[in-house]
This record gives sequence, structure tokens and C-alpha cells, in this order.
Amino acid sequence: MAGKKKQQKSGTEGTPARQAAATALTRGFGGPAAKFEALRRYLEESRAELDKVSWPTGREIKTTSLAVLALIVVMSIFLGLADILLSKIMEAILSRG
Repeated sequence: MAGKKKQQKSGTEGTPARQAAATALTRGFGGPAAKFEALRRYLEESRAELDKVSWPTGREIKTTSLAVLALIVVMSIFLGLADILLSKIMEAILSRG
């Protein structure tokens, strides 16, 4: 155990975009072509990840939006009434002094 050395990672493991970035770095950042290739790979991988997303249906969007709007209305009424009540209490306290 003591005689074994830990293996060093070469820095090129991982996604193809990381490999392209590592290649560009070892070549002195490459030129515009290397940067364009890295951007192209990034966009392709981003597109692939977006394809994996479970997007909500139109019905789910509609029902959750209505629920949010209903909550906003309820909370607005509640906070408005609480504000009126607290202002009346403060007015009563300050008018005594």
C-alpha cells in the first residue's frame, strides 16, 4: 500500500465538452476554430439535456397558474385586512397619549 502511487488524472476525463476544453487549453487556447468547436459541443450537449427535461403540459401550466393567482388574491385580502386592523389599533393607542 505504501509503495503504490496514486494515479494522476490527465484532466481529459468527463464529458466531450470538457475534453474539448482540455484539448484547447493544451494547444494554447487554440484558435477561433477550437473555440467554435467547443461552443458547438456545448450547445449540442445543452440541447440533449433539454430533451431529457419533463416539461409540464398545457393543462398543468393552466391549473398551477390559477392556483398561484388564487393564492395571490387570498393573501392580498388577508394582508389588506391585517393592515387595516393594525392601523386602527395603532391609531387607538396613539390617540390616548
